[in-house]
Amino acid sequence: MQTVTRAHLAEMIYAEVGLSRNESADLLESVLTSMAATLEGGESVKISGFGTFSVRQKGRRVGRNPKTGEEVPILPRRVLVFRPSHVLKARINGETPGEDDDE
Repeated sequence: MQTVTRAHLAEMIYAEVGLSRNESADLLESVLTSMAATLEGGESVKISGFGTFSVRQKGRRVGRNPKTGEEVPILPRRVLVFRPSHVLKARINGETPGEDDDE
């Protein structure tokens, strides 16, 4: 299994769109920067046919150290959540979208 990197994505943009390698890398950086800024602001980023990235607030809770069993406070924090679209789920499962809409 191969991890997709920024360099790999920029190379794919270069091959598909026909921009120069530098322009492809700049375009990718611009998109990623825009997505990050939107998420930092607490807004969601929806990519049609792919999924939605959103930020969720988690409250303070008490956790437990698995080694010692000692209770440890877990501070409130924001977490990034990704919810895939039904189109992406179908592709991953080798189906065509709409084939199995039980959800």
